[in-house]
Amino acid sequence: MPGKRSQTGDRVVILGGSVTGMFAAGALAESYREVIVVDRDQIVGVREARRGAPQARHINGLLVQGARNMEELFPDITAEMIAAGCPMTDLSGTVRWYFGDKPLRQIRAGLTNVGSTRPVLEYHLRERVKALGNVTFMEGYDITGLATTADRTRVTGARVQSREDGGDEVVVEADLVIDATGRGSRTPVWLEALGYPRVEEEGTKVGVGYATRQYRMRSDPFGSDHSIICVANPALPRGAIFTKTDGGKVELTTYGILGDHPPTDPEGFTLFVKSLIAPEIYESIVEAEPLTDPVLFRFPTTLRRRYERMSRLPEGLLVMGDAVCTPSPVFAQAQSLAAIEALALRDQVRSGVPPQPREFMAEVGRIIDPAWEMTEAMNLVHPRMEGRRTRKVRFMHWYMKRVQQAALTDPKVTEALMRSAGLVDQDALMRPGVIWRVLRSRP
Repeated sequence: MPGKRSQTGDRVVILGGSVTGMFAAGALAESYREVIVVDRDQIVGVREARRGAPQARHINGLLVQGARNMEELFPDITAEMIAAGCPMTDLSGTVRWYFGDKPLRQIRAGLTNVGSTRPVLEYHLRERVKALGNVTFMEGYDITGLATTADRTRVTGARVQSREDGGDEVVVEADLVIDATGRGSRTPVWLEALGYPRVEEEGTKVGVGYATRQYRMRSDPFGSDHSIICVANPALPRGAIFTKTDGGKVELTTYGILGDHPPTDPEGFTLFVKSLIAPEIYESIVEAEPLTDPVLFRFPTTLRRRYERMSRLPEGLLVMGDAVCTPSPVFAQAQSLAAIEALALRDQVRSGVPPQPREFMAEVGRIIDPAWEMTEAMNLVHPRMEGRRTRKVRFMHWYMKRVQQAALTDPKVTEALMRSAGLVDQDALMRPGVIWRVLRSRP
């Protein structure tokens, strides 16, 4: 059972059994008598990709800060996953990064996380949530809306309907409802129907398409490394993440932007990989045993919903994770931002005072801001990408190019880059000592 603390409320209903939903459950279970997780799929005990999470067939990963927050929410979960066959990595020390035709200099800096497929990560998270003792999973339910007070100023629960028997809609009453349903969240529509303003939305048309295939290797392209990552650049808007994962498998997700998507026939997929700037990926997969066929996922636009700008919100409703912000998957930030949000939520409710929606959504906005600003600016490094290239954005492009050049020979710059990219210290690249290292390097 959760530790004894000031009880903040009686019941929480979490909409969505995703990674975000599990982080939210871990954050709230100690402060509420009961937590109910509602999902349309069967999720408890499931180790495979499920219909409600098509992205789960592709590489998903926690960045360093996300992994640290997961460990704080669920102590020793990292050791459990390693014991179950998930490898460890160091973002600056065991990842071979290509931003051009040469890899960055590596340095082991304790920027670690655990490598697993998303279904395995979700499995471990759900097992830990289930073990909390006061969490109930309502599986196989559609989420149809919100229940509110007559004056619509407070959310009092969620409306759900069983998918199995097509029964009547029922209301699951709650002191607090968390929307963790992802990018397809219906909260903006529900709020508008309740008389609230439509939440502002923004984003960039990135036209990302990524395809994934799993292999069992017959040769070793990794050596002492865990992953090989090549990043799309203006000259070649294609990239890939090639990584060891659970069960001794290797997973390859390759992507293209602005509609340049990898084919899903095996031959076309392999030829696409051949065009990448990391030749060892292609050289090793042509000898490897494919375990799956390529599967494609399209990601047309980034999306941010500006709940922090809402003039009013109903009490008893919070929105988290991809339901608030979906950055480009190229930067792998979404799950880690959700973990940071969950820890902020836990810290708020530990006081015994229920979270205030406008206050919490403002905090979520502050968590998202630096990561969103950086990634949206870096999307625009590709000349065909639509968007305003302000003086600040152009400076960022120039400076990041110098950073990447410096990191070819200076491992301390690599460390700073990965501290920033890993959401550990998003100002790491602007520290005076790092700026000096970057500017002294030869362009």
